[in-house]
Amino acid sequence: MSSRRSLFYCACLGMLTFGIVLTTLGAVLPEMIERFGIDKAQAGSLFLLMTLGILAGSLVFGPMVDRYGYKEMLLIATALITLGLEGIAFAPSIGVLRIAIILTGFGGGIVNGGTNALVADISSEGISAGLNLLGVFFGIGAVGVPFALGTLSEGTPSSVLIAAVGASVLVPFLFIAFTPFPAPKHPQGFPLARAGKLIRDPVLLLMGFMLFLESGMEISVGGWTSTFVNEELAVPPRAALIILSLYWMGMMLARLGLGTVWKNVPQIRVLVICLSIGLIASITLLVTRNAAIASAGVFMLGVGFAATFPAMLGFVGQRYAELSGTAFSLVIAIALCGGMLLPWLAGVIGGSYGMRASFVIVPAAIIAFAALLGILSRTLRTAPTA
Repeated sequence: MSSRRSLFYCACLGMLTFGIVLTTLGAVLPEMIERFGIDKAQAGSLFLLMTLGILAGSLVFGPMVDRYGYKEMLLIATALITLGLEGIAFAPSIGVLRIAIILTGFGGGIVNGGTNALVADISSEGISAGLNLLGVFFGIGAVGVPFALGTLSEGTPSSVLIAAVGASVLVPFLFIAFTPFPAPKHPQGFPLARAGKLIRDPVLLLMGFMLFLESGMEISVGGWTSTFVNEELAVPPRAALIILSLYWMGMMLARLGLGTVWKNVPQIRVLVICLSIGLIASITLLVTRNAAIASAGVFMLGVGFAATFPAMLGFVGQRYAELSGTAFSLVIAIALCGGMLLPWLAGVIGGSYGMRASFVIVPAAIIAFAALLGILSRTLRTAPTA
């Protein structure tokens, strides 16, 4: 029990770090646009690079942790995140910034996948509940960056704050370094035949595509909200960062509440309720021209997205326990393709038609996800466990 608790602490610190990774670029994006003189399409390509790095890390971590274990991979990943954040803070050119973003994303991809798979392996009281609590720490990291930049940037350069955030990642690095980890699942060799079967599994691919939509929505909202409220509602940049922090705060607080809800309400029903909240919130954000109403909509979008990743990854962990790392690697990689495509598309649409038009992506993706959820619900009742 003591060992399991220590491992869970490692996972939580790692997921907090991933929250930092995923929100840093969106929080500093307006400053980067001004600093390097780039347009919205070029800014969208920075999200593409970040998510490309996360995608690469997500593809790497699964087979590696199934074969060699978690510890070394998590140590390498946290070190890369520290290096990348320092690069983002002090990049002298757009080229250096791009390299730093890729490094940060690559380390973040390993941490995200590795911590989720680790919690799925050690959870004894329900995988989704454990993953949901893990997601709370993602919210803490995600809220922290925009909130700190919004409240402290008046007297402190953003570069100094980002550098301090990068240095703070040494805390999980040291905690992981001194914590014993379980032995690899397949130390004699990775089972390629079974992994190949996973790639062709229609249920796993369906869940992966659903997370494609979810990841695209989450990263689009997290990356473009501060720009949206700044341009469409004339909210000052510092206040826009505070509004962005409401998105991650809504997600974090909802996940705190979901820890109890999972025990009493079927997961599919929880997902339907959260999707309904997200749809109403996204439409509200699209039609309002009032900053206070938009702030409430941003907060409720976080609430609406809160249940999806814990529930979907819980389904994956239950069905594919023997190769959980590889299964998580596949669905997270598919998810991150959406995390690359949708924010980039939002930037292209925003550059041509304005940010309000680009946010139509969000309700459209929610409706598509809901339709696929109906298919998944029927499939899980009938499909045998892989």
